[in-house]
Amino acid sequence: MKRCIAALLVALGFAVSACAPHTSVTSPQDTADPTLNVLAASSTRVINEELTQRAGQLDPAVNLSFENGGSSDLVSKLREGAPADLLLTASKKTMDKAVQDGTVTKPEVLATNVMVMVVPKENPAGIHSVQDLSHAHHFVLCDPQVPCGDISSQIIDDQHLDAHPSSQERQVADVLGKVASGEADAGWVYSTDAAAAGNDVEVIDIPGAEKFSNQILGAVATDASHPDQARAVLNLLASDFDSTWHHLGFSPAK
Repeated sequence: MKRCIAALLVALGFAVSACAPHTSVTSPQDTADPTLNVLAASSTRVINEELTQRAGQLDPAVNLSFENGGSSDLVSKLREGAPADLLLTASKKTMDKAVQDGTVTKPEVLATNVMVMVVPKENPAGIHSVQDLSHAHHFVLCDPQVPCGDISSQIIDDQHLDAHPSSQERQVADVLGKVASGEADAGWVYSTDAAAAGNDVEVIDIPGAEKFSNQILGAVATDASHPDQARAVLNLLASDFDSTWHHLGFSPAK
């Protein structure tokens, strides 16, 4: 009987852990090397793997543990005392808030990104341009409080579009997920997210979106446990990461 109960508890524990959301990735480097906590905008999650590998090649090498999420949420977590060595945000506005909070020092612009519209594979709702959004049953955007939503609102106002989202998400990954799964007829995401989704979505350009390209910024946290190593990773992103930025659809900062 005890063996049955033990087995059941193990199975339940495995099931719970399997269903839990994962927002962090720790690099599989030598455990003797220091681990940097990186709070990074959801749209930058596509660089996690390459940055982890490159950080492991630094001298001295470092491990990375990522928490990807909405930029404004990450800035709030940092203000509330979340451990962090490096902050990456998807807009200057959110990074400026961290500077105002005194939680980061000397931000640097690393790359830029633009918004595109995505629809599910085979485009069942027949959305072919932003003008078609007026008859979309389920159009999804980011919440205006996060960079992808703020930029979307600016584009809608600039283009005088008749577009009314049925839901607003806290991070761009959730917008992409709803479109890729077919739950939404269309959504606006960064071009890099659309590229990462591959054949799961179809991409439609948004006229005038290039006027509202967003900046990816990085800064070392004021209370970083490993400030020198964090600065080394930031320098890598700023000066020796151009090919990766390009490959993933970003434009490296000049």
